[in-house]
Amino acid sequence: MQIKLSDAYIQKIKSEVQPHWGELGWVTYKRTYARWIEPLGRYEEWDETVRRVVEGNINLDPRLHADQVSEATVRELGKEAERLFKLIYSLCSTPSGRNLWISGTDYQQRVGDALNNCWFIAIRPQAYGDSHIVPFYLKKEQPAVSMPFSFLFDELMKGGGVGFSVSRANIRQIPPVTRHVKLDILISKENGDYAAALEAGAQDADTWYQDHDRAAYLCYQTPDTREGWVESNALLIDAHFSSMIDHASHVVIDVSSIREKGKKIKGFGGVAAGPVPFIEMLGAVNRVLNQANGKSLTSVDCTDICNLIGKNVVAGNVRRSAEIALGDPDDQAFVTMKQDQEQLMDHRWASNNSVLVTPDFNHYDAVAEAIAKNGEPGIVNLDNIRNYGRFADGRQPGIDADAEGTNPCGEISLGNGEPCNLFEVFPGIAEEMGWSMEEVFSLAVRYAKRVTFSHYDWQCSRTIIEKNRRIGISMSGIQDWVLERFGERLISGFVDAQDPESGTLYQKPVFNEQAAQCVDAFYQMVVKADQRYSQTLGCSPSIKHTTVKPSGTVSKLVGISEGMHFSFDKYLIQRIRFQDSDPLLPVLQKAGYTIEKDVYSENTMVVEFPVKAGSADHKGFVSANDVSIGEQFATQLFLQTYWADNSVSCTITFHKEEASKIAGLLQQYRSRCKSTSLLPYSGHGFAQAPKEPISKAAYLERKAKIGADVAELYRTLRLKEQKDLEIVDQSDCVGGACPVK
Repeated sequence: MQIKLSDAYIQKIKSEVQPHWGELGWVTYKRTYARWIEPLGRYEEWDETVRRVVEGNINLDPRLHADQVSEATVRELGKEAERLFKLIYSLCSTPSGRNLWISGTDYQQRVGDALNNCWFIAIRPQAYGDSHIVPFYLKKEQPAVSMPFSFLFDELMKGGGVGFSVSRANIRQIPPVTRHVKLDILISKENGDYAAALEAGAQDADTWYQDHDRAAYLCYQTPDTREGWVESNALLIDAHFSSMIDHASHVVIDVSSIREKGKKIKGFGGVAAGPVPFIEMLGAVNRVLNQANGKSLTSVDCTDICNLIGKNVVAGNVRRSAEIALGDPDDQAFVTMKQDQEQLMDHRWASNNSVLVTPDFNHYDAVAEAIAKNGEPGIVNLDNIRNYGRFADGRQPGIDADAEGTNPCGEISLGNGEPCNLFEVFPGIAEEMGWSMEEVFSLAVRYAKRVTFSHYDWQCSRTIIEKNRRIGISMSGIQDWVLERFGERLISGFVDAQDPESGTLYQKPVFNEQAAQCVDAFYQMVVKADQRYSQTLGCSPSIKHTTVKPSGTVSKLVGISEGMHFSFDKYLIQRIRFQDSDPLLPVLQKAGYTIEKDVYSENTMVVEFPVKAGSADHKGFVSANDVSIGEQFATQLFLQTYWADNSVSCTITFHKEEASKIAGLLQQYRSRCKSTSLLPYSGHGFAQAPKEPISKAAYLERKAKIGADVAELYRTLRLKEQKDLEIVDQSDCVGGACPVK
C-alpha cells in the first residue's frame, strides 16, 4: 500500500502558503537539494521536492507493509502526509539535508543507509555478519580487522560522515600485524586512465599476467562498484594478519574495470575520480601496515588508515568526507598527530580529532594549550553521555549504556554502527505562522521514527537501531527566536559561585527562566509524541529524542541563525561557490549580484549575497564576533539542561585574548558537558571568505543593486538546465565537519 498526496491538495497549499525563504533560501535550495526530473528535462521546484520527501517518508510506516492494511491507517497516514507537506513546504520545519536530497528517490529504495547522514564505528575486530558486504575469503560470523574500516569506507562513499573510536580499549583488541605484504596493482591499456595509473604506481596488467602464475598469488579483480572498492581495501588490510588469511604475503589487485575520471556516477551523483586516487590509497594503507609489521597497530596508525580512506573519498564523486577521530586524552601521539605538517597536509586533515575524557580527568591545561593553537582536540565525555539525558532530569545510570562516541558534529551520542537521525524545527517561524507547537513536534517525531524502519545495509546497524530507535529532533534559529519571544538571551547574566570540590571561585550562569520553562515544555511534547507513536507501531520508545544540530545549509533556506550559534554579524556578505556551468549563474548576474572567479579553484565562480541577520534589529542582538566565550559555554549548558537528551553541537569561538580562559571553563563545565569543540575566531582574513561583515550602509547599497527576484527571473528566462551538476564544496558546520547533503 502506498500513500500519495493529491495534486489538488498540493495546489491548494501552494495557493494559501508562502514558503518562508531567507535571503539565500531559494538559491540554496535550487543549488543543493533540487533533483533532476528526467521526463521533464528540468530540476524540481520546491513543492515537488517536498512531495517526494514526504511520500518517501510516510510510506516507511511499517503498518503499510503488513499483509492487511486497515482503511483507518490509510486515512490517518494520508492526513498526516498532508499536514507534513504543509509544515515542510512553509519552511516551519524540515527534515535533515540528507532527507531533502534522498527521501523518495530510487536511491533510497536501493541503498538502505541513504536516509542517514552520519554514523559511528569502533575500530576493533568485528564480524561482518549478515551485511551487504562480506569479503569472499571470510565467514560472515568471523571477526575481521578490516570490518570497521570497510564500514567507514562504505558510509563515506554514500555521502555520510563517520565518527570512529581509536581508544586503547578498542585498539588493543586488534591482533599484532604478522605479515609484510607485497602489493601489485594492475591496470589494462584499455582503461582511459592507464598512463596516470602507471604514474601512481600501477603496473601493466597484460605484462604481469604473462610473467606470473596468478594461481600462486592472492588476486582480486576490483568491480566498478562501491562494494568492490571496499572489498579490495578489506582484502589488503586482512592480508597483513595471518589469523585472517593464509599465504597472503603477495596481494594483486586489478583495477582495470574502474571507470575513467570524469564519467558520471548514477547512484548518489557526481562524477568518477578514476582509479588513481584508489591506487594511491591502497599503496598508502599498505605502507602503514607494513611499517607496523611485528607490532600492534597504534591509534595513530588506525586514524591514518581512516584518513587515507577519507582522502580517497573526497577525490571521488562525493565532494566531502566528514570524520571525527576519538582517542584517549593521555595518548600523546594521538593528541599531537596533526603537528606533523607533512602528514597533516597529505591526509590527516581528513578528520577532526577529539579526546574521550573521564570524570576524573583533570589535565585541562594541556588540552587548552593545544586548542589555543589550532582548535583541537575537542572534548567528548562518555560518562555524561551514557548516564544522562537532559541534565534537568538528573543522573540516570546506563540510560545510553551502549554509546561509544558521536557523529562528526558531536550532537548525537551513538553506539557501534549507529547513525544519527535528524529532523529540524524552526520555532520562531512555526509560531509566527500560527502552528501548534505540539503538532509540529509530533510530526517531527513521527517523521524521524519512520526512518528507523528503513532497511539498513549493515547488521551492526540494524541491531542497534532496532534496540535504540534513537531520534534527534533539533531546533534552529534559537538565538533569533529567544530574542523575539522573550526579549533577552538565554543567559541573563553571571553570579559569583564556589566549586564545592576545589573551592575555586567561578562565574555561574543565570538562565532565562521563561525560556527554560518553554523549552522544557517543548521537550515534554517530543517525549509524549514518541510514546504515542511507538505504542501504535508496537516498537520500543526512542532511547533519546532531542538535540541541537549545526544546521549550516538548512538554516540558510529560512534565513535564521544556525543551531544554537550566534549570527556571524548584523550585516554580512555570504559567498557561495558555484560550478561555472551552473544555470543559476546567468540569472544571478542579471539580477544584480556580484560574481567573480574563485581564486582557489578552477571552473568555479563565487557569488556574493548581502545578508541581514534575522534578529539584527533587536536591542539584545549580539554577534559571534562579540559574544564572550563564557556565554557560549553557558548557552550550551542551558540547551543540554532543558532540551537535548542527546548532545548539543557547539563550536565555541574565542578571541586570542580569551585563550587563557579555556582551561578554567573546561574544568568548570566538565561535569555538565557531553561534547564540545573550540575554534579561534577567524573573522574573514582571507580572500573570498565565506562570510565577511559589512556595515548597514554597505548592505543597503548592495541590496539596492539587486533588481529582480531570482526565482521569478529563473522561471521567466527558461534557461536550459544541465543535468548532474556537481555541488561545489560548501561547509555545513561551523567547523566544516559535515557533508552538505
